[in-house]
Amino acid sequence: MDVLDWLAQWFQSQCDDDWEHGSGITTESIDNPGWSIKVALAGTDCDGRTLERTNCNYEHATDWWTCWTADNVLTGAADLSSFAQCLRHFGRGQQALPSQP
Repeated sequence: MDVLDWLAQWFQSQCDDDWEHGSGITTESIDNPGWSIKVALAGTDCDGRTLERTNCNYEHATDWWTCWTADNVLTGAADLSSFAQCLRHFGRGQQALPSQP
């Protein structure tokens, strides 16, 4: 399964007519250039789960990603080509996504 399809399915499975209106998922562009994501975990099936900060090639200019949870929010960031890897790490950390890409 494509990681974006997985994220869409995960999002849909969390929607309860409340969470998606007040919390949900936020993605933004960043100036590296790249992408960032924040996922509010409160009220989801991942509520309270933690993911230690993981950096992959964090010092590299064009091939890096990082992902962690703090205050019940998943935060991730990646260069333009590594965003899917960041999302895969979140999915695996929540035991919701197989380790195969």
